[in-house]
Amino acid sequence: MDEVSQCKEQIAKDVQNNPIVLFMKGNKVTPQCGFSGQVVSILNEIGAEFETRDILTDPVLREAIKQFSDWPTLPQLYINGEFIGGCDIVTELYQSGELQKLIQN
Repeated sequence: MDEVSQCKEQIAKDVQNNPIVLFMKGNKVTPQCGFSGQVVSILNEIGAEFETRDILTDPVLREAIKQFSDWPTLPQLYINGEFIGGCDIVTELYQSGELQKLIQN
């Protein structure tokens, strides 16, 4: 099994074992891009407890997460095992109140 396949298995475990996980550039304390920072701010604003995975520290993870979700950009938010989307989608869901409902469930 190649590195990307192994990494995708680990991603699947992370997504299943953590109610909310954000694959991003940087971490929740020091986001390394504006889009990642915006998603962290939204999650903090609504009081969500979440894990982060820094794709900047691991080029295999950066490639694997894009294949795993079939989504080309980061950050990527997963809630209860389901891929939610990136910054624009998370922002829209937050503004409509849907994100808060997803997190409360």
